[in-house]
Amino acid sequence: MMIFERPQTARKLYPYQEVYIEKIFQHLTNNPVKENLLFQLPTGGGKTVIFAEIARRFINQSGGKVLILTHRIELLKQTASALEEANAPSKLIISEVGELDDQENYMCFLAMVETLNNRLKSDECYLKDIELVIVDEAHYNSFRKIFHYFKDTTILGVTATPLSSNQQLPLKDNYSKLIIGDSIKELIEKGFLSSSTTFTYDVHLGGLKIGMDGDYTVSSLDRIYSGYEMQERLIATYREKAMGSKTLIFNSSIAMSKQVERLFSDAGFEIRHLDSTNNKQERKETLEWFRDTPDAIITSVGILTTGFDEPTVETIILNRATRSLTLYHQMVGRGSRKIGNKDQFMIIDLGNNARRLGLWQDYIDWQDVFVNPERFLEHLVEREEKLDKGLMYILPEEVKSSFPKTDSFDFDMEEEYYTLLSKGQKTIEAINLSVDDHFNRILENAEDLFHGLDLLKVLQDEIKYRLSVYTNCTAKSTKNYFNWLLENYNEEIKRRLRTSLPINFDED
Repeated sequence: MMIFERPQTARKLYPYQEVYIEKIFQHLTNNPVKENLLFQLPTGGGKTVIFAEIARRFINQSGGKVLILTHRIELLKQTASALEEANAPSKLIISEVGELDDQENYMCFLAMVETLNNRLKSDECYLKDIELVIVDEAHYNSFRKIFHYFKDTTILGVTATPLSSNQQLPLKDNYSKLIIGDSIKELIEKGFLSSSTTFTYDVHLGGLKIGMDGDYTVSSLDRIYSGYEMQERLIATYREKAMGSKTLIFNSSIAMSKQVERLFSDAGFEIRHLDSTNNKQERKETLEWFRDTPDAIITSVGILTTGFDEPTVETIILNRATRSLTLYHQMVGRGSRKIGNKDQFMIIDLGNNARRLGLWQDYIDWQDVFVNPERFLEHLVEREEKLDKGLMYILPEEVKSSFPKTDSFDFDMEEEYYTLLSKGQKTIEAINLSVDDHFNRILENAEDLFHGLDLLKVLQDEIKYRLSVYTNCTAKSTKNYFNWLLENYNEEIKRRLRTSLPINFDED
């Protein structure tokens, strides 16, 4: 049997990658019963490198043939390069490939799922003696159609988000066990991923419609994001936060992306649009330009969410809303690669995505998601309903930065309300406690009264959020009552500031 040694020129595997390769390999080789396995690792953690090495070791140790499935040409190219680097030469099965007369010369096969499915429909024996199937981006349901051809073969699925793209077809139906890799936060702490700063903006997205796939429809997204207000918000936010940084902008459609290209180009910025209709040469030239231009901007739709690895990206702008946790992580993950001195990247969220789905680096119990996907999806729906009611809020980094002397920004209006209720005390006291919290925050950071009043303006979104939570608890959610609470809240803080802070006039 031919032995494929890992070349010394191949990139060195990280310690955590070695750990999971060994863990997965032990399961594949020591389990006498065929049991499909799912492996989760965040975007940027090196899933392709890991399963390429698994393929090489499996071939060497078992003598069995390996099939790797992917659903996009970009991923196919990336995987082919990883297999070549690991010294696991593969036979590509793409649309141009017909009969496999030379398949006896190969131990590893790399196929586009739709192409292979068409071949197997015509001839179930098209591909012979496969002992391990590896599925990249296993959360997509397009792979299921091919599983019955390999019902006596072990299948290893890999994904950053083990949550099926169709909630009616959970991954646990096809995979018996989930192995969880390091979390995003752990990979950041170990120095393998860049940390992120998320800037969220309170954008009004009324009128979004949900399509058959469970996400917002392209037409409803385009209607909102093509409007003057959102276009102005996008360009102003870029100028304020990201100007001069290498930036990826994700949009809802090709038409929207081209509109963004015109917007930025007219404003004098270097920007190019890229989508799935660009030919191979256009894509190559655009990505080379992006790599070599320090302040380059690419505006796109979904073509760069997978199979794209450019570690110099410094800013991700989400110029769209999504209900898909997978898409959210794929978009943000494009900025998480580390290179040289880059250990930070910026996320500008113009779609309430962080409020709807959580911050990118937030901990997710993927084992529970795998076992109970319905419960997790219900949780996301509840978050979205709260968001629609103004009951979801993430304190923006720019607000925190306005209060450098404040150590803790924790205040839970709902918890305060129900604590008072359980003690038989007046629940309106929860608002007084909130006023105290905001007043003290301003007081410890303000230089004088004018500065204090400016800081109060910065807190308006947080104040409105807290009052929304309070009125929801009391079931008194009329607009007049809310406005009355808001006015009194601000007036009380102003009154206290006038008696606590000095008035300083600049000397001309």
